[in-house]
This record gives sequence, C-alpha cells and structure tokens, in this order.
Amino acid sequence: MISKEQIIKRFISYVTIDTESDPNSNTTPSTKKQWNLANKLAEELKTIGMQDVCIDENAYVMATLPANVEHKVPTIGFIAHFDTSPDFTGSNVKPQIHKNYLGSDILLNKEEQIVLSPDYFEDLRLYIGQTLITTDGTTLLGADDKAGICEIMSAMEYLIQNPDIKHGKIRVGFTPDEEIGRGAHKFDVEKFGADWAYTMDGSQIGELEYENFNAAAAIVKIKGKIVHPGYAKGKMVNSMYIATEFINSLPKMETPEHTEDNQGFFHLCSVKGAVDETTLEYIIRDHDKKHFEARKEVMLNLTNELNSQYGSEIIITQIKDQYYNMREKIEPVMHIVDIAEEAMIQVGVKPIIKAIRGGTDGSQLSYMGLPCPNIFAGGHNFHGRYEYVPVESMIKATEVICKIAELTAIKT
Repeated sequence: MISKEQIIKRFISYVTIDTESDPNSNTTPSTKKQWNLANKLAEELKTIGMQDVCIDENAYVMATLPANVEHKVPTIGFIAHFDTSPDFTGSNVKPQIHKNYLGSDILLNKEEQIVLSPDYFEDLRLYIGQTLITTDGTTLLGADDKAGICEIMSAMEYLIQNPDIKHGKIRVGFTPDEEIGRGAHKFDVEKFGADWAYTMDGSQIGELEYENFNAAAAIVKIKGKIVHPGYAKGKMVNSMYIATEFINSLPKMETPEHTEDNQGFFHLCSVKGAVDETTLEYIIRDHDKKHFEARKEVMLNLTNELNSQYGSEIIITQIKDQYYNMREKIEPVMHIVDIAEEAMIQVGVKPIIKAIRGGTDGSQLSYMGLPCPNIFAGGHNFHGRYEYVPVESMIKATEVICKIAELTAIKT
C-alpha cells in the first residue's frame, strides 16, 4: 500500500518551494527559482533508485526505471511540470491539512476571513471523509502540477520497492514553464525515447483526456489621431471608440463566461487604450479545427470591414497559432487511452473521459511525435487561493500509474 503520510510529506516538500514562472522572461526556465525544485527532483530520483537521471541546461529532468521483464514491452513515459502559475503568488506557501473533511466550510485564513465553501465550490462534497490539503488563503497551493510530480515519484519508488509488479521500461520527465505555454518547447522527445507517455496534470479524480482546444493568440492594434479636443471636429480619431466597435462586433455569447463543454470562444484578455492607439489582446479557442479556422477568419474579416468603413488601414490584426487539438494524434493509437481507462477501473476509479477546456504539454508533445493523453492529478481550483487537493486522489493517481505500467507489460 502507498502511505498517506509519505504522500503528504513528499507533496508538502514540493509546494513549499516557490517555482512561479514568468511570461515576460526569455530564459528557460523563465525564473531561476525553478532550478531549486528541479535540482531537488534530480537528486530524489537518484535516491529512490532511478537510473539515467539527468538534468539539462534548461532544467528538464529525466530518468529511467528499467524493465523487469524479459519480453519486449513498449517504453512508456510519465510527465509533469514543476512551475506554478503567475496568475497568483506561489511564494511562501503554507499548506494546511484537514483530516476527515465533514463537508462544511473550511476557514483558510481567520485574520482575513477567507473561506473555502462547498456552497460555492460544490466539488468539495465529493471528498467528505477524506484528507484535504489547502492553502492558507494568501497563495496558490501548487497542486498544479506538483501533485503530478508527487504521484510519479511515489509510483516509481513503489515499483522499485515491489519488483513483483512486472513492467517494461519507464521514462519520467519533469518540465519547467508549462504554465506560460513553454513546457514542451525544449523537451527532447528523441532523448526521452518513449513510445507514448501520459501527463499527470488533470484535475478531478477519474479525469482522462485526449482532446484539447485548438488555440491561437490575436493582437489587434487600432490607430487613432490625437489633436487638441477643443479643435478636434473632423480631425480627431479616437481609437478607443473603434476598439469598442470591434469588441462589440464579435459574437457576444461566444466568450468563456457563456460557453462550456466543446463550445469554443473568443476571449478578450487585455485592453490598453488611449486616443492615439489601442491594443486588444485576444485568445481564440475551439476543439473543432474547422470552427477554429472560421473564428480566425471572423476576426480578420471584421478587421477588413472596419478598415473599409473608415477608409484606411487603421486596424492591424495579427493572429498566431499556439497549439492544436491532440485528438488528431491520439486517435490512431487509442489503445494508450484504453490502457489508462482499464487501469483506473482496476484500481477502483471511475473514468471521466472528456475534452480539456484548455491546453496541455501533452498537446505539443503529441505533435512532436510523443502521443500523450492527460490523467488526473487530483487538484481543484488551480491558480488561486482556493486551490486544494484530496490526498486520497493523489494516492489513486499513484496507483493508476503503477497499474498502467503493469498492464502495458501484459497487453502489448
């Protein structure tokens, strides 16, 4: 059995190390402090008995658990990221442990009266009677994705200590900068050498995902003309008014707050405006590739229409693709999803197969030649003060990893 105390101790040792990434940095990793956990993980892998442990110049950590069977078995991998989101501070994390959760409000911070309530976060009621780890309300927790790291590390240690569980060669990888969209950018797929892998980076227990958004970023720049407002008639062009017209011309109900499941959206992330120039930053998301392309066309056509209306090219729209739906790369090798699904069932977890309303390193890795579905890590309410993780979910995720290794050795 995997020890609850050991899981808690290992997880807390990770989340108390600040690894917040920085989207404005051009280095890899984007922050020097990510090295602190990367180096710790490399040493810990050696300590538990992993082989071929290495950490490269960009802080990517890799290691091998050799096969303990004679017959040929595909090499599989498990991957998680060690950076935390810049959306909310990850400095000075103070985890709180709540044993035998009763289903009531959890007071995270008495001084600031910060409460984690099942009346708002209904998923809490799924974990009555379990042990929850929360923040103290002033930071994020870092279960995204240090829970995934904890589960992979714990699974490898368990397999090493229990050689009667038969498995093929297993590769593990820990990456920086996933939260700023760069986790897979410098991942050496050839060096990793796996036939397929799984990211342990999902949320609720049971999640199994092999479909994600197609994603693009759009920057819309609107040029105006600034003159003295007292003498502006027929001369001033206020770029902020044109920007408002652009914003209101996009489908009003196709935004994140009005969409769910497989529905795509336009999301206005930022507005920086003055009379002379206004910049709009959007992200475009859709699971369906044709709809994704159509959304980009909508923005470009709107740009052309408004330029025509105003008689000059006052709007410039630049759209850059970010990542694509990994379903296209996973469907030809669906047995890797089937193995994960069966592993969950065998350890008593009900699979929840659904599309990710977001992205994952697995998407980029799949297009780099490493098919990579995503499995639950157990955390909830990522990127904020209300983040929490049930310890029992981390234990089950660890068991799923071990069972996938076992089933792969049997079935392939």
